[in-house]
Amino acid sequence: MTNLLKPILLVEDNPKDLELTLVALAKSNLANDVVTARDGVEALDYLMRRGNWTERPQGNPAVVLLDLKLPKLDGIQVLKAIRSDSALQSLPVVILTSSREEQDLINSYRLGVNAYVVKPVGFPDFIEAIQSLGMFWAVLNEPPPGSVKPRFADAPAS
Repeated sequence: MTNLLKPILLVEDNPKDLELTLVALAKSNLANDVVTARDGVEALDYLMRRGNWTERPQGNPAVVLLDLKLPKLDGIQVLKAIRSDSALQSLPVVILTSSREEQDLINSYRLGVNAYVVKPVGFPDFIEAIQSLGMFWAVLNEPPPGSVKPRFADAPAS
């Protein structure tokens, strides 16, 4: 049943990139819900079940797709908070950014990011990259013990 699947947390403030990413994930036929946060504070509120998210179900998402350039708290600050919280430390985090700055890449990996993906500029390449990310992190990646492994929307329940 799909209600046992972990959602994907997409943290993106750019409306155009948010829409493109949602379209690409939908084309992947993943059964996972996608939860969106528009800034770093909202992302941490979701993860830590605070503010508007106090009533959300227990558990971490399958993966966090995290932009670097965010209002309130940037992606690096969000990543630091995730890696310093024992309940979130093993949560897969993928930086999804337009930044090609070497220091952003170095800082992200030093803080324990699982992957760093520069958003492709062309629409077809962007869609393909997001579909690949969704497939890998929500379907192919083996989560830590005790996690529910996501599945395709049209796959039979096991």
